[in-house]
Amino acid sequence: MMDLFWQYGFVRNAFLAGLLIGFIAPLVGSFVVVRRISIIADALAHVSLSGIALGFLLGSLWPAAGQLKPTYYGLIFAIVASLAIEKLRQTYRHFADLAIPIILSTGVGLGVVLIGLSRGVNIDLLGLLFGNILAVTPEDLWRVVILGAAVLLIIGLFYKELLAISFDEEAARVAGLPIGFLQALFAALVAVVVMTAIQLVGILLVSALITIPVGAALRLARSFRQLLLYAVLLAETSVFLGLFISFQLNLATGGTIVLASVFLFLLVLFYTRWREGVMA
Repeated sequence: MMDLFWQYGFVRNAFLAGLLIGFIAPLVGSFVVVRRISIIADALAHVSLSGIALGFLLGSLWPAAGQLKPTYYGLIFAIVASLAIEKLRQTYRHFADLAIPIILSTGVGLGVVLIGLSRGVNIDLLGLLFGNILAVTPEDLWRVVILGAAVLLIIGLFYKELLAISFDEEAARVAGLPIGFLQALFAALVAVVVMTAIQLVGILLVSALITIPVGAALRLARSFRQLLLYAVLLAETSVFLGLFISFQLNLATGGTIVLASVFLFLLVLFYTRWREGVMA
């Protein structure tokens, strides 16, 4: 059965892309959860839909604009939106959670308008909403590798600084850290990961891959480094199980990956509660 699973090139591409995304998503997701802005992934995913729709529309009206893939427009929109969220969080310091729904609503509204204007343009809307990792090409795989390497490099270089602003931003500010730069860098990181993960699980489910493994890892970890390790292990397991089960049973891949992640989350939850009961 495993031989059959591996004999198709598109399955191998999907598996490798899934493992890469399953590695970087919970890494960034751990910082996102600690900063208590978990819903930001949903907001950026919806905004990216607006950028993708604009890319298709411009490509149909202006051939020169079509040289740039619509997904890159989505990435640009996601980065701009992430920076706008950070700016609004600073403006509404005492109501910081207000920033995300404002940007999310803007993204949804703009996306609906642009998709309406793009009638007659071939847009794989279902693929965008629910993911289509089995359509990953070698070119897409290389793009995931490059983006993933960039995310890992930035986290490695600025790990302590990102950790500081995630746990105690005011203390980091007093310590003289460049808060504005770090916030912008982190916002760009989240946007890149969200846009990369969309092809795996789709716009509607991208938040799950970034937050659910982290939620499960929080029940197991005793330090932030352990949180990163457990979150990555759980995410990678979810991706593998989701891909394998969806391929064998002909199920929607993105949804199956998310359900596998939820299953592991519940398994961890029941295990930790049982352990706490035994130790009580």
